[in-house]
Amino acid sequence: MIDTHAHLDACVDAVPAVLERARSAGVTRVVTVGTSVESCEAALELAEREPGVYAAIGIHPHDAGSADADRLDELRELLAHERAVAVGETGLDYYRDYAPRPAQRRLFEEHLGLAEELGLPVVIHSRAAARETVEVLSSFGGGVILHCFSEPELLDVALDRRYYVSFAGNVTYPKATELREAAQRVPGDRLLAETDSPYLAPQRWRGRPNEPAFVVDTLEELAKARSISIEELAAAVDENANRAFAIA
Repeated sequence: MIDTHAHLDACVDAVPAVLERARSAGVTRVVTVGTSVESCEAALELAEREPGVYAAIGIHPHDAGSADADRLDELRELLAHERAVAVGETGLDYYRDYAPRPAQRRLFEEHLGLAEELGLPVVIHSRAAARETVEVLSSFGGGVILHCFSEPELLDVALDRRYYVSFAGNVTYPKATELREAAQRVPGDRLLAETDSPYLAPQRWRGRPNEPAFVVDTLEELAKARSISIEELAAAVDENANRAFAIA
């Protein structure tokens, strides 16, 4: 099994212990995500050191107004690393609005330019920004992973454009009916699962920091929603991740 989106450098416990628990649960691969230049460097160091770990690196939209937003040349150099498998997470967050919206959009567009230049997929963060996310992505021809899918209004466009749709622990929450309905509609070859560790722990672990081992709970919920076995669902997600991130 694979956790396609985790922030290992932000996990509470030491990374070796977190990964050991993941492997014991059958989760043998993790895509760890950098959100600043410093955390991107940390993600790549982890990917170099730990078997089965890959890195997606970018500047988070929350930091679009920070100095890191002007360090795209450094990001380009980091993305040349053999363990870097995607650009991002990048996108728009109009819910928190931690950075000015024009700055978020500019940084998003710059990330898409990097992804096209380097032939890498993009990992998209979109919150309360579905319309503009769709607009900005309309001219992007590369692979798209909608991370922590939580905007059902994005689903029709995602299906039409053949985006990968990744579900996190919030799909297990009792009130997340719309997310489970969305998970039923995603084609089997476009479905991904993640933890977004250490955030959004699945229902069984609410109140605890999330970690890659808990992606099993998300897979179980997705399998239930789609009326298939977890083994079949996990195998499909593994194949989809291989294709989305060009890993094996």
